[in-house]
Amino acid sequence: MRSNRSMEGGKRKGYAWALSAGFNAALAAISVKLPLHQFVRYGMVLLFNVTMWACYVNSLKALSSLQATVTNFATNFISSGLAGFFFFHESLSFQWFAGAILIIIGVVILSNSSIEKKVSTD
Repeated sequence: MRSNRSMEGGKRKGYAWALSAGFNAALAAISVKLPLHQFVRYGMVLLFNVTMWACYVNSLKALSSLQATVTNFATNFISSGLAGFFFFHESLSFQWFAGAILIIIGVVILSNSSIEKKVSTD
């Protein structure tokens, strides 16, 4: 039986993997817009997507599929939007920021409810 401390450390690693998966997915989207040769961009997209899947699979070892998927999605959404704003000077509307805040709140709620549900079933 694993101790609470090792379980918490596993959760942290799981979230780190899920965040890394989201960042890699965003990097895949960003690399498409770079002014590079088409085959270089395709190679970068392939590399970042393979890395994203590897990170996502590792996150599933420590998190529920819901926690891993929602964390991955939220990280991808927010980092893609911010990268578009800072690197490509795309505008972000009030609705985008409101949506980003709601996504973050949703991730926190889902993560906490999933943890509470698991504790109550143990």
